Amino acid sequence: MKQPLATAQKVVIVALCVAISAQSPAQVNQTKGSFVDKFRQLDEVLPTPNTYRTASGAPGREYWQQEADYEIEATLDEVNKRIIGSERITYTNNSPDTLRYLWIQLDQNRFRTDSIGRMTETSGEDRVSFAAMRREQELETFEGGFQISRVESRGNALPVTTNDTMMRIDLDRPLGNGDSVTIEIDWEHNIINSDVLGGRGGYEHFPETDTYQFALSQWYPRVAAYTDYAGWQNKQFMGRGEFTLEFGDFEVSLTVPADHVVASTGVLQNPNQVLTAQQRERLAQAETATSPVFIVTPEEAMANQEAGTNDMVTWRFEAENVRDFAWASSRKYIWDAMAHQQDDAENPLVMAMSFYPPEAEPLWSQFSTHAVAHTMDVYSKYSFAYPYPIAISVNAWEAGGMEYPMITFNGYRPAKDEETGDITYSRNTKYGLISVIIHEIGHIYFPMTVNSDERQWTWMDEGLNTFLQFLAEREWEDDYPSRRGDPDNMVPYMISQNQVPIMTNSESILQFGNNAYGKPATALVVLRETVMGRQLFDFAFREYAQRWMFKRPTPSDLFRTLEDASAVDLDWFFRGWFYSTDHVDIALNDVREYTVSTKDPEVEFPLDEEEDEREPISLTQQRNSEIEKRVDRFPELNDFYNENDRFTVSNKDRNDYTSFIDGLEDWEKEVFDKALADNRHIYFMDFENIGGLVMPIPLRLTFTDGTTEDVMLPAETWRYDPKQMSKMLIREQAIASVEVDPLRQIGDADRNNNLFPQQIQPSRIELYKGDDSSARDLMRDMLVELKSAETGEEAEAGNDVPLEPTTTDQQ
Repeated sequence: MKQPLATAQKVVIVALCVAISAQSPAQVNQTKGSFVDKFRQLDEVLPTPNTYRTASGAPGREYWQQEADYEIEATLDEVNKRIIGSERITYTNNSPDTLRYLWIQLDQNRFRTDSIGRMTETSGEDRVSFAAMRREQELETFEGGFQISRVESRGNALPVTTNDTMMRIDLDRPLGNGDSVTIEIDWEHNIINSDVLGGRGGYEHFPETDTYQFALSQWYPRVAAYTDYAGWQNKQFMGRGEFTLEFGDFEVSLTVPADHVVASTGVLQNPNQVLTAQQRERLAQAETATSPVFIVTPEEAMANQEAGTNDMVTWRFEAENVRDFAWASSRKYIWDAMAHQQDDAENPLVMAMSFYPPEAEPLWSQFSTHAVAHTMDVYSKYSFAYPYPIAISVNAWEAGGMEYPMITFNGYRPAKDEETGDITYSRNTKYGLISVIIHEIGHIYFPMTVNSDERQWTWMDEGLNTFLQFLAEREWEDDYPSRRGDPDNMVPYMISQNQVPIMTNSESILQFGNNAYGKPATALVVLRETVMGRQLFDFAFREYAQRWMFKRPTPSDLFRTLEDASAVDLDWFFRGWFYSTDHVDIALNDVREYTVSTKDPEVEFPLDEEEDEREPISLTQQRNSEIEKRVDRFPELNDFYNENDRFTVSNKDRNDYTSFIDGLEDWEKEVFDKALADNRHIYFMDFENIGGLVMPIPLRLTFTDGTTEDVMLPAETWRYDPKQMSKMLIREQAIASVEVDPLRQIGDADRNNNLFPQQIQPSRIELYKGDDSSARDLMRDMLVELKSAETGEEAEAGNDVPLEPTTTDQQ
């Protein structure tokens, strides 16, 4: 007989189970019915290991990648918002293949009116915002895309074929393994208005001062990636799936108005020509500073933006072993910097810098450069030392962020208080700024160093980076308001219907931020905190990061490395979190409590009687108690069984007990005697996997004396039946309640089925003052209920109940 745990009373079972039979092989290997193997290995999904990528997740002995070195000269035409450039690309073929052509990415072609990105844009509801209409109007007149005027090699023009955002250059001779070719390209293009068209770079206009800043990315023709897993990168750029590129060295000369300050990938080579003596002295001071030092002061920035000039000056930068190059230029910039020291690193001194217009103050000088340095502190601890000599944060727009080697573009600015006229910032603005800088500087680690392919798998850099961002935010201050990372924050997305698996291609993702950023970051948090533990996870994640520094990993390399470095089978986890849209909803449906029966009727029958007396007397029995019974009128109907109830011990009961004891083998009697002596509580707990995602089950047992015990049931508990299972626990103390996921560590979607016995969860409800439409809706519902009550039929609101017409003014 079982009894709910809510009574917290002992229950006696009829017999002791000496052995519990395991599932038969037929059940375990079931191929019929509804069995689903959530623990099936990913071998048939992941690519076969080879000499380039091993089964351990490490680069193979014949791993290769291409190299592309650039020499670029470019001029910023501030008046016409245009870039004119010339570049020399030296491309080295390290692959075992012979190449007869090269593919060049022309990402600015995305802004052509006939681009595939433009032509495949879709709309939702039949409504258009002012911003959307403004964008449409801008695109109607904007002449977007690269204008290529020369493509040569060794002085000879090369044939080219442009396909949307890709340009094929046909080589004049095959390029074998180990060979190099130099390509020269002259080009120019208009710079987009980033306020109107969005994108990842462009110009911003400040109407109050009629000044501009330029944040320039995807601004030059770039060699596409040629990889061992895909050959030439062949996916057009439609605006979302970004890029994977080849590493190389850059020498870049940027000619800009003479009063501009330039922030850039790389190390400045000619400070004597572009900085004043005082600015160079401040820069030297910053190399030993532990707090930001102004290189260009706010006063100098204000003077620059008011003066203006027709003179031009060239800033020269060099960058080694980077996969891209970006820069920003404006006469408005304030510039501050501080030193970031790191031990046991190729670059022990890193200059953390920020560039921002006066409109960014007082927020940026207080937080930006510190956020840059903090990011390197935390990320280096969990991956590798920051690999470059410079790390820059530029306030390139009002919101959002974007990353490139050594330089990032970040949003958020203070605002003017309309009542007081003071410049101030909100809590959201402060933490939004810190978070976006951490995120974008973090991208210099992933994917600017660990060179994953975002055109294929957005989550490999966005998700991993968001995970590390969460760790960095937690180390900024207690109770940091992180948006993503905590599993509970991901529940609304996980249970939504409008979603696709994480492994979906970048251009087809629904709910992009949740899918590519939030869910994979949450998955890694769950791995670290619950599935693997911090020690195993941190070692394995660091191993992945260091294996693939300056190389190009794929998802299989990450998955395999995390398993290889931890000895934890995680295929079930990757299959559920990355290849499905299942969510976590584990219900604790029942808990039953038992103690071992002595089988002695002299002991058990009185206990049975006590239990029977605790049962409530039914209403029918109570009301029938006054009715005269037949046996009262005819006493001769009473016999032995009326005089002795079912709890009276008979000789047969005693003989059965003796036979049971005599029939036990010695080892069985030993087990039986010990179980009786221990007098422990035996619990059977029934779990149901409603959400479909198999997960470990964190439990909190609360005992009747108020003490607690936390228990973790491994995910493999579900391996025989991923839908429902029962678990037996034996404890010395009696359990009063059991709770699933008490620390909110697995993102369980429904808290109401996590506690046994269930409890009422108190909360609050807000009253609101409804408008006329709300009142009409309420009246409609009331009329529907009235009609249903009167007719006995169901009525659908809005169809069966006529309401008086309402004028537009009333609406």
